[in-house]
Amino acid sequence: MRIAIDMQALQASNSRRGIGRYTLGLVKKMLEINQEHEVIFVLNGLFVDGIEYIRKEFSGLISSDNIYVWHAVSPVNFHDVSNDGRRNAAQKIREDFINRLEPDLLLVTSLFEGLGDDAVLSIGDYKTSIPTAVILYDLIPLIHKKIYLDNELVSRWYLNKIDNLKRADLLLSISESSGKEAEKYLSFPADKVVNISTACEEIFHKQSFEESELEILRNKLGIDGSFIMYTGGIDHRKNIEGLIKAYAKLDESLKSKYQLAIVCSIQDSERERLTSFIKSLKINKSSIIFTNYVSDDDLVKLYNSCELFVFPSWHEGFGLPVLEAMKCGKAVIGGELSSIPEVIGLDSALFNPFDIDNITQKITQVLTDKHFKSTLEEHALVQAENFSWELSATHAWNALNELQSKKLQKSVVLSKSRPSLAFVSPLPPERSGISDYSAELLTELSTHYDIDVIVNQPHSVSDAYVKSNFAIKDISWLRAHANSYDRVLYHFGNSDFHSHMFDLLEDIPGVVVLHDFYLSGIVAHMDVITHEKPGLWDQELLKSIGWKGLKERYTASDTGDVVFAYPCNLSVLQNALGIIAHSDYSKKLAAFYYGDQSLKSWSTIPLLKTPVFDIKKADIRKKLRMEKDSFIVSSFGLLGKTKLNDRLLSAWLASPLANKSDCFLVFVGQNESGVYGNNLQQVINKASCKNKVKITGWASAEDYKSWLSASDVGVQLRTSSRGETSAAVLDCMNYGLATIVNANGSMADLDENSVWKLEDNFTEEDLVGALTELYENHEKRTRLQESARYQIHKYHNPRHCAEEYYNTIEELYAKPSNKYHELIDHVVNDDRYDVSNQYVEFATAISNNFEPLPHKKQLLLDISELVQRDARSGIQRVVRSILNELLTNPPAGWNVEPVYATSSEPGYFYAREFTSKFFDIPHYQAVDTPIESWRGDLFFGLDLQPNVVAYQKDYLLSLKAKGVKVKFAVYDILPVTMSNMFFNGAKETYTHWLNCITQFDGAVAISDTVASELRTWISENKPSIINSYSTGFFHLGADLASSVPTSGRHDDHDATIDNISSRQSFLMVSTIEPRKCHAQVLDAFELLWKQGVDVNLVIVGKKGWMVDALISRLADHNELGKRLIWLEGISDEYLETVYSSVDCLILASLGEGFGLPLIEAAHYNLPIIARDIPVFREVAGDHAYYFKGNTGFELAESLNKWLLLDQNSEVPSSRGINSKTWAESTQQLINVLLIDNQ
Repeated sequence: MRIAIDMQALQASNSRRGIGRYTLGLVKKMLEINQEHEVIFVLNGLFVDGIEYIRKEFSGLISSDNIYVWHAVSPVNFHDVSNDGRRNAAQKIREDFINRLEPDLLLVTSLFEGLGDDAVLSIGDYKTSIPTAVILYDLIPLIHKKIYLDNELVSRWYLNKIDNLKRADLLLSISESSGKEAEKYLSFPADKVVNISTACEEIFHKQSFEESELEILRNKLGIDGSFIMYTGGIDHRKNIEGLIKAYAKLDESLKSKYQLAIVCSIQDSERERLTSFIKSLKINKSSIIFTNYVSDDDLVKLYNSCELFVFPSWHEGFGLPVLEAMKCGKAVIGGELSSIPEVIGLDSALFNPFDIDNITQKITQVLTDKHFKSTLEEHALVQAENFSWELSATHAWNALNELQSKKLQKSVVLSKSRPSLAFVSPLPPERSGISDYSAELLTELSTHYDIDVIVNQPHSVSDAYVKSNFAIKDISWLRAHANSYDRVLYHFGNSDFHSHMFDLLEDIPGVVVLHDFYLSGIVAHMDVITHEKPGLWDQELLKSIGWKGLKERYTASDTGDVVFAYPCNLSVLQNALGIIAHSDYSKKLAAFYYGDQSLKSWSTIPLLKTPVFDIKKADIRKKLRMEKDSFIVSSFGLLGKTKLNDRLLSAWLASPLANKSDCFLVFVGQNESGVYGNNLQQVINKASCKNKVKITGWASAEDYKSWLSASDVGVQLRTSSRGETSAAVLDCMNYGLATIVNANGSMADLDENSVWKLEDNFTEEDLVGALTELYENHEKRTRLQESARYQIHKYHNPRHCAEEYYNTIEELYAKPSNKYHELIDHVVNDDRYDVSNQYVEFATAISNNFEPLPHKKQLLLDISELVQRDARSGIQRVVRSILNELLTNPPAGWNVEPVYATSSEPGYFYAREFTSKFFDIPHYQAVDTPIESWRGDLFFGLDLQPNVVAYQKDYLLSLKAKGVKVKFAVYDILPVTMSNMFFNGAKETYTHWLNCITQFDGAVAISDTVASELRTWISENKPSIINSYSTGFFHLGADLASSVPTSGRHDDHDATIDNISSRQSFLMVSTIEPRKCHAQVLDAFELLWKQGVDVNLVIVGKKGWMVDALISRLADHNELGKRLIWLEGISDEYLETVYSSVDCLILASLGEGFGLPLIEAAHYNLPIIARDIPVFREVAGDHAYYFKGNTGFELAESLNKWLLLDQNSEVPSSRGINSKTWAESTQQLINVLLIDNQ
């Protein structure tokens, strides 16, 4: 059983009250003891914070994949009548959303919500037949209308909820009393009401506390010593005034010994009213204490230390405080009405709540009769054992199982009239296998449907049966009369006979028979050849495959290869109500490209074939001018390289059959008109047996059948199947040919005993052997022929196939539609409400609820900084490199989409124009539309844009609430840990960014060192992490050539490289900023130069911050252009030549996230001199020379030591550094990033 639980009880205003606690306790235990049922949560997207709270509370009990969030337009609360239209729409949206989840049952944890907040609850408001159970807490406002429903707005809200409650199929009452009230006041049948009772939290139990601990609490609350306790609300029915009156009547000796502690939250106005009331009764002011709100921990202490617990309420749904006090082993007395007696379970502990003297008498009895008090305390612990969440959860499951069994027992009444069906397909005389197939199918499908055929063809339909039995309409008729049809069936193929169907299907959804899985040929044809749909191929490649496919469309040497390689069918699959394929191979392709979830609405129906009997082989051979004793091997269908006709010809020529006078090879079909066809004909012409090999050319239906009848063996080979089922193979089997196939595509699924099945990648010897064996072995040939006919007659019989069509179509139409057209009609055309001024808002909300199916998960890469500018920094090089790798080689099952945002408007956009330019492909149609995201997608902040992320925090939180994982790359946290090295405001900006990103799902650092520093920062600063936060790391790549390098060389490039090569050169690569310590390195080299050491210092990097004095020093240096070489803003191409020309890399930075130049240097086998800091040790290990010290003198000493080692060839080699390529680096990132998104 698949059960949906509406969890708005934990989102709306009651979420932190009794109803919320009840829902939390019950549902947790239901999940804990559940062993066989699938449970899904349905959440309201208008409560973002509540969604994260639920995810955290139920982590480990329910998969995030089973949490669904629907969206509506707010506000919708009942308090404002102007919200009625929005609420009406929201109710329909919610019910439609739940309906499309296809649960067997729906459990509503709290129906009476939405008075003052955006909770939306309804039952049966919008075409749903899902059996619905509701937890019933009480009907107190209905029973006591004068007290609770005197406000017109409140009354309207509550009575609306009552009306919905009446439509529930089952009530799960929290007490026997509440259930009886439903039977009495709502006329609910007794068998539709089940008492599941309740329980309290485990914190409430009998325990001892240190007296000092209790004294601190009493002093805080104003309690002097022993006390009588009440907790609950101040509501009228709670009878607080009655309790106070009863206390006032106690003997003075008892009042002086016991205070009355009223433990609850209380408004100032209520406190003043009750204080005046107490004063009027002449009670000592200190005798009655109003504690106001206390924590659960303090409440447990009060329960355990009170002398007596009194609950004077005269109407409850359950009376949870009574159970809590009894769990703590206290003497409890309460009113004898509603649910309280069943909770207390002891008549002698009850009183009449309307009889003040009776209450006083019962309190006095407990306080003065030790035996009676002891009896109550002992009873409390025993009685409390009758209530537990496990018992309540078990009762709930039993009741739900019973409801499900009743649902299954209901008989289904099928309509006896035939539904009307629009049958959209080409028909004869169009030269399409699908047209012939459709004509054949119609003869049997008409048994089940009243059919109109819808065609879009220049020639009149020629099939006599179709013309005689069906109305023939065009597509304009269908558009005008779409609502007249109960069902619509489309036949999609990969030719221009189907070009009109794409728009038609989007506007008029129906069931699709997918004769070709890919559909890329017709999509490219409509774009490039006929220009019917300019840009369609690009759109569908991007949608079905991603940027990888779109890039190849413009870079491939032959675009035909792209047509062949990639499907362009996702729009068709998403717009269809369901898919019918003729083989499981198409389903395998769908699962490969779009995941197993894509198969939910797929069915396989064998390609129908009318059985053929009484074949007059001799007569037909005579007609074809073939000898009656000839042995004829035929291959049927258009010739082409995918049909492997050349392989068959080669095997035939190599076989004994080529030398037999009675053996013939016939290709029944049109030869390919290009190089392949010419080569095939030349081989035939050169063969010694050329007179026994024939290509018929285009064969009419009559000729096609004649050759089938005349042949002995059929050979149907294939490579690179596109998901279609070979009608020719089935024709061969139907006509009783011994048929040879290779296990390619759908042919791999053919029955082993009905065809001779070669391996997909067969050898010529395999095929020669099969031809020879079938020629020589008559018995083997006969067995195959008989078995083939049996398979066709049993499984491909038109009547059988038509029945399967009917069953499949009806099943698909019975399912909740994933198409929004009908819902929009119901929302917009509800005459009770005018919502015309909010069409855009409603369209947006509705679209957010309609997840396109199937679809690939999206990896949304935030490149907001790169879209605005390429700062040529190390981070930008990383972003470019990873972006290129992910777009070119996306993770299996994912579409990688670069996105960006600004700090001027909320929301992220697809970076379509940027990405087109990034790949240098046409971008005239690239439109940066707002992103669409769905559960299971992943947003990854690859770029560093702290201000944008902070501005977009609420938007990103809405993605997280929707079920999108949100993670960020962390390059370092140096502006926080080394703030003195950064400009003013950097620390504050970065701290704000860290506080922001830790509210999401995780971070991936560029080194273990940074990951560790981030975890330390989190531990020390304790940001408001809502749920578990993952921190992983990956290492960067080194191959500049794969980093989408910038290109270009300065005019003085050659002279500069000659200068670098003229002496031993040391390289620094980084932006010039304080932490990089360029000044210290320059100091050191000035000392070396003074010492007569003739070496170069090469600095590659632009000016950063807080370095004006250093920049002036560099610009005015007497060695500039000689032994001091400063290259600003050079391209990656130029940098590669620098790396190739220098002798050593220096990394003097005081802090780094990774140290990208380390592995770039290792890539060029450059020795490395690096400051001794943890991250450099992590990346370079023992393969660098490390120095310490912060002065030029200390560094100069280290450089001299290194030079001495170098003279002796003893410097550490960088060859041992694990230098990753960007492909390897990106794969490591993906492994970390997707670890919890699989």
